[in-house]
Amino acid sequence: MNPGDLVLLGARPGHGKTLMSLELVVEAVKSGRRGWFFSLEYNEIDVRNRLKAIDGNSTIFSDRCKFDCSDAISADYIIDQLALSPRGTVVVIDYLQLLDQKRENPELMVQVRTLKRFACDRGLIIVFVSQIDRSYDPSARLCPDISDVRLPNPLDLMLFNKTCFLNNGEVRITAVS
Repeated sequence: MNPGDLVLLGARPGHGKTLMSLELVVEAVKSGRRGWFFSLEYNEIDVRNRLKAIDGNSTIFSDRCKFDCSDAISADYIIDQLALSPRGTVVVIDYLQLLDQKRENPELMVQVRTLKRFACDRGLIIVFVSQIDRSYDPSARLCPDISDVRLPNPLDLMLFNKTCFLNNGEVRITAVS
């Protein structure tokens, strides 16, 4: 992953997308960068427990590792929180489909475009955890792909630079063209 990248990380429930996204944050911190984990899905205790399972206690309490489980999470909120984050910071948003669940938040497409501009301007890496549609059939294809992303609201998936899809231990990473 490169500074300015928007990455889409998708899988069906139970296939490791949250675990992988937390591992990305831990690896960022271990390599001297900063990591942020924003979750609209989990509470702080859940995130701390998952991080402890990955890395004991060393990363969780580091000043380079932050997590935020606020109900206010939206593009504007994330940008405010990351205002002083240095280039190369790895940011995870768990998860994409919940960003516009509140009516007062801008539509999903607007928020993702805003975050893309911010990531490019600041040199941040933003990973969006995403749901995969129930229609994905693992007997037809080993891993889901960009066409399987669950989109209850319109979103141009070409805004993402890279995708990572998981299924039964299989990992597929591709550049979006």
